[in-house]
Amino acid sequence: MSSPNHNLHEMRDLRAIQRSLQAFASSPQTIEILRTLPHARPKHSSAPKTLYVLDSSFNPPTRAHLRICTSALLHDGSKAEPKRLLLLLATQNADKAPKPAAFEQRLAMMSIFAEEMVKEMRADGGREGVVVDVGVTKKARFVDKARVIEECGDYSSINDEGGKKPVEQVHLTGFDTLVRLLDIRYYPPDHTLAPLEELFEKHRVRVTRRTGDAWGGRDEQDEYMTKLQRGEMEGKDGKREWAGRIELVEGRKEGEEIVSSTKVRESSARRDELALLKLVTEGVGRWILDEKLYVDGG
Repeated sequence: MSSPNHNLHEMRDLRAIQRSLQAFASSPQTIEILRTLPHARPKHSSAPKTLYVLDSSFNPPTRAHLRICTSALLHDGSKAEPKRLLLLLATQNADKAPKPAAFEQRLAMMSIFAEEMVKEMRADGGREGVVVDVGVTKKARFVDKARVIEECGDYSSINDEGGKKPVEQVHLTGFDTLVRLLDIRYYPPDHTLAPLEELFEKHRVRVTRRTGDAWGGRDEQDEYMTKLQRGEMEGKDGKREWAGRIELVEGRKEGEEIVSSTKVRESSARRDELALLKLVTEGVGRWILDEKLYVDGG
């Protein structure tokens, strides 16, 4: 893993980002950290006790992503400062043209989003806030991503015997992603949940409810977790104790506007600036407007 020495200008320079992506695609590396914010991070931040991971398509990053991250970080009861967050983009299809926004555009928005999150966390809690990494990986599945994250030197801590051990990861997801995580069709050739055992032995998942859409209401989502607790997934090699490694937390409040990447893209296509800036952070919104992203599907 190369050191994240890219500066602010480079991470907003689409050609520089594209060159970084091309170098990553042709390298044997499976994960790379492209940028760390703030640039002058405290020395003791190099080996966090817990690493929060938001793995998403970031097409684009939204205020829903921001709420998922800040909610987890502000409710972290540990005294370790600053908190550590990894924004991770999977580029396993980097040889194809991703739509509707190219990977370099998404990484630029992720970098802006990270800057804004650092500022917000400093204002809302903690002495030093959060250190945010912006990274890319060639892995598609959660189990594989967790494994390659463990291989990153910055995400290792010293154990009692003086050796290095990977830090605990907390993967931040929406309820829809949890359902996909526990779907056997993603684990060929045996199509069982056995590959998830290592993930749940070492790491945790923090799930934000998504109610009022295709994933059902609160009761349906609670029932899904209850089935796991009752052992109803054991026939698929899913273990009931995994429920203790999954935290289900509240999402948007009753009556609050639904925030989604789809709604952002629709607002941009209409050039509806007011609607757009309700759905994304100020910096991300300005980038979308200036770059004319998601206009005519582009």
